[in-house]
Amino acid sequence: MSKFRFGAYLMVLAFILIITGCSSSSEQAAAKPKTSGLSKDEISNEAFKDMFPLQYNSYMKNEKMADTKYSGSVKRSKYDPDKEPYLPILFNGYGFATEYNEDRGHVYALEDVKNVARITDKSVGSCYTCKSTAVPKMIEEMGEKYWSANFKTEIFPMGEKMGHSPIGCSDCHDPQTMDLRVTRPSFVKAMERKGIDVSKATKNDMRSYVCGQCHVEYYFDATNSEVTFPWDKGFKPEEMYEYYSTIAKEKGFEKDWIHNVSGTPMLKAQHPDFETFVEGTHGKAGVACADCHMPYERVDGKRKISSHWWTSPLKTMKSSCGTCHGDRDIDKLEARVIEIQDTHMKQLHKAEDVSINAHYYVNKMITIGVKSEKVKAAQEHVRKAQWFWDIVAAESSAGFHNPQGSMDSLAVSIEESNQAIHIATEELVKKGVDIDKLKEEIEKAKKAVTGEKDNFKKKTHAINGEFPAQQPAVPAPPKK
Repeated sequence: MSKFRFGAYLMVLAFILIITGCSSSSEQAAAKPKTSGLSKDEISNEAFKDMFPLQYNSYMKNEKMADTKYSGSVKRSKYDPDKEPYLPILFNGYGFATEYNEDRGHVYALEDVKNVARITDKSVGSCYTCKSTAVPKMIEEMGEKYWSANFKTEIFPMGEKMGHSPIGCSDCHDPQTMDLRVTRPSFVKAMERKGIDVSKATKNDMRSYVCGQCHVEYYFDATNSEVTFPWDKGFKPEEMYEYYSTIAKEKGFEKDWIHNVSGTPMLKAQHPDFETFVEGTHGKAGVACADCHMPYERVDGKRKISSHWWTSPLKTMKSSCGTCHGDRDIDKLEARVIEIQDTHMKQLHKAEDVSINAHYYVNKMITIGVKSEKVKAAQEHVRKAQWFWDIVAAESSAGFHNPQGSMDSLAVSIEESNQAIHIATEELVKKGVDIDKLKEEIEKAKKAVTGEKDNFKKKTHAINGEFPAQQPAVPAPPKK
């Protein structure tokens, strides 16, 4: 090539680079969200509507979130068929024995937390933490007082006055830049204790962290009711259980409630989606929550956005699963997911059933006067057994987020329940108890619960003359 032709070639190449560079810059500028006009303290979802109509409309699809086999989005009436009829026994003495509903979309967060029977006159601000966009500003203004403030008389009215929205835009995005952000201090503190600085997280990490600030296991601190994550020893069920048995206990937290059937100090697992996922195959491979639950979608055949319809990936498999598993038949992938979930739910219900039996065996130990040290030994197995099945039951994927880990957890649960029953059986036989008759009475109690048509009354049948209540009596109020 001559020097002239080579020089001309370089000039043309430079011209092309200039043109494409300018074009690229223009496209990037056009693609960058325009957020001028929004305050840094904006908490209303509707304020984002005009600026981001496609994302907002996608978010509002959560109003009619389609059901899958193991999840739903329709609030039950108290007479609707009960998919989990034994929970009034398993959670007896706790709010979850009164009302528990199918999953509903985030748009219903405020409505549901305000009306659910588990919220009482004694409920605290912590119950509001992952339901409202007003929470970050409220914590900023109230400080530590937020956590223990009365839910009904202080917190919810204050949120309404501030113009709160159900969990939404500002919870995950900076209103001025639209950058992803973590707004719940409990997540930041828990990660700090693990040596992780959330402020230095990658964008891919943030696409899970924004979900992980709420879709997690937690408890209320014994001193001020602050939402606290039990992650210091790790994310696995056994590591969190060890945390509760040591660190939490040393700080004054022993239990969520005392079981009304067995008298056992219990732990209630919440919704450990983040912990289960990060320990599973997809989490360890660097997949983010948003990859599956917020896949990219074309709107009107033109714009490409991240879906804000937070539904099961089974409803969006082509974009949620097909992006990485393009070599697999989508129908076969779906069948495999359902097979995993079916297997886990079958094992979960088995673990729950054995757990119920263990509660009643311990009840009988108490009522006939078995030595307290034997009762306490059986109760520890009961407590551990229920934790290990509940951590699977409270998680949203029916085992799919971590199939092997979840099955391992259910195996531990069944073993622990059987250990409790073994201890009880030895002691009951010494006292002359007819074990076959005991089993018959347990089955009668189960049938009385499942036979009750009013879901709110099911819990009352879990205890009877054969199995009296074991919660401490509530002291009478002082006389005036």
